Amino acid sequence: MTSTTDLHNEPTTASEDSFIQGVKDCVPTLLGYISIGLAFGIVGSASGLSLVEIALLTILVYAGSAQFIFCALLLTSSPTSAIIVTIFVVNLRHLLMSLTLAPHFTRYSMLRNVGFGTLLTDETFGVAVTKQMQNGKLYGRWMDGLNITAYAFWILSCIAGAFLGQWVANPEKWGLDFALIAMFIALLVLQLSSVGKHKIMHYLMLIGYMVIMMYGLSYVVPSHLAVLLATVIVATIGVVTDK
Repeated sequence: MTSTTDLHNEPTTASEDSFIQGVKDCVPTLLGYISIGLAFGIVGSASGLSLVEIALLTILVYAGSAQFIFCALLLTSSPTSAIIVTIFVVNLRHLLMSLTLAPHFTRYSMLRNVGFGTLLTDETFGVAVTKQMQNGKLYGRWMDGLNITAYAFWILSCIAGAFLGQWVANPEKWGLDFALIAMFIALLVLQLSSVGKHKIMHYLMLIGYMVIMMYGLSYVVPSHLAVLLATVIVATIGVVTDK
């Protein structure tokens, strides 16, 4: 429930920071949520999960990569402890994303911040960062609109995919595996278009560092750890070299 203090922290006019605007800003990412959600529902069904199990996994875990990993480990009869640890490590990137956005929500209650962090995803993080770069500030109602829309469409898409699973056995055949990559590319373009030209070269340099770092680390550690380590290292380089 929104407290009186939280209400005072919201914009007083129907502006770019309203709940409805958050819903609208989420729309460009929905194709990715729908396609990947459908693909997961199909994969989950093929992995032997029931409709109820797919729905519970989607509602409680709410992490596309973790849900796919769960199905892969389930098929290999991995122990429960291995599944839990693997998913925990893969989702550690959410700690970095939450830390990035946390300074913009210090004026809200702990309960509101728990809600913001719980529903944060890679896609909503990308949209929020772009919004912050454009406006310099983020509001709770806007973040709620963004997060709740994404969450609702993800749940509906995964459940719909579970129904379709009995007819579609090969999601890669339809190109559904590329939708998430395409969405991340679009989010990157939006972020680059919202910064000054003098910083674009700096960001492109960091992207290059990220690719090289991930490629090199992937020979030393598992890919999910390579992503986390490369992100921390390159983010540190970005902070130090930013002018």
